[in-house]
Amino acid sequence: MKKTCLMFARHHKAANQAVLSILQTLSPEEREKERGSYYGSLSGLVRHIGEGTLFFQGLFKGALSPKAPDLKALTLAESLVIPQDTASETQWEALVRAFETLDDGLIQMVSALDEEDFTIPVPIQWYGGNPDKVPLYFLLHQLTMHGTHHRGQIAQILDELNISNDYSGINAAFLPPPVLPQ
Repeated sequence: MKKTCLMFARHHKAANQAVLSILQTLSPEEREKERGSYYGSLSGLVRHIGEGTLFFQGLFKGALSPKAPDLKALTLAESLVIPQDTASETQWEALVRAFETLDDGLIQMVSALDEEDFTIPVPIQWYGGNPDKVPLYFLLHQLTMHGTHHRGQIAQILDELNISNDYSGINAAFLPPPVLPQ
């Protein structure tokens, strides 16, 4: 389980970096322009991915509080501020730095966990209370799917703008190293 979750965390970081590097080539006006997505602009979609990551990391931190000394990077994420509306160039740069902290924190957290930690129950407030808790690995996968979904929306907008992008699939480089027989 740990190898799979670490693979997804590393992919999440690389995919976010790819999206952000493409969007950094656009003007602030192009990033903020209404594109008809649920979150409006390309920047709005990016902000939502960041907000979702913060939300999930808060759930993880709460469930893993006994292991808190091993999760210093999640504490760093608590001080991050995701702009709520349009992002100025300064706010955009802060947002890019925030993603580095969030994504590195996720990788650090998964790396610090023991195999049995992935089954720790995490309280949730959706699904109508049934269930009211899910295993940590389930939410780690939910975070991966959330980011993939919204990066897919960004990819569709970039396609419409004829801006080359290719970051939605998981690269084989993220596979764990093979265990060789002894």
